Amino acid sequence: MASLAADQVSQDEQRLREATTTADDEAEFLAALDETVEALEAEGIPYLLMGGIASACLGRPRWTHDIDLFVKPTDARRVLDALATAGFETEETFPDWLFKASKHGQLIDIIFRSMGDIYVDEEMLERARPREFMGRQLRIIPPEDLLVIKALVHGEHMPRHWYDALALLAHCQELDWDYLVKRARKGVRRVLSLLLYAQSNDLVVPWKPVRELFRLIDNPGHGRSEETAS
Repeated sequence: MASLAADQVSQDEQRLREATTTADDEAEFLAALDETVEALEAEGIPYLLMGGIASACLGRPRWTHDIDLFVKPTDARRVLDALATAGFETEETFPDWLFKASKHGQLIDIIFRSMGDIYVDEEMLERARPREFMGRQLRIIPPEDLLVIKALVHGEHMPRHWYDALALLAHCQELDWDYLVKRARKGVRRVLSLLLYAQSNDLVVPWKPVRELFRLIDNPGHGRSEETAS
């Protein structure tokens, strides 16, 4: 992984790594984060944190300048209302997938449909575990779901997603590979390409999920009967 970081990180990614923040910036970010979590938990709204916070918890430490919430579509309006009540400025930015809020100069993205038509569901919520982030215990998206989303949203203008996913593969020791394959059905080729690229960089990726993803490409219906039966 060290050679990957040294040789293949893009200039944009390098600037992200070298970005610094003042104590005031950090205080405002944490104030917005704390008030966001407090507002949602006070209303009993299920949520997950993704984006840079999740990447820092599960893969590699890096600064993030916004707070990404992942919620059910049916809860998006409740989230917006809860934050408005807590003094956040809010807007229905894209009614089909994204609302926004802001406070203390910090941006909160309220995502309720991710790339590939990925939605928060009960299994995702049940698998989420509290993670430590800057002295706080936060509800972070499961690593397998984060990896799939990172693989799907990766693009030339956002290279950090690819390297966030590689860092997750390098450092997260608790991946449920069967669950990952199940979730990867939303983007089989993207996830497969990520796993193969990780192997090419000597990251430990078992062959079983790789072979299973190849089978899904050859036979898209593979495994559906088992899911239906369950």
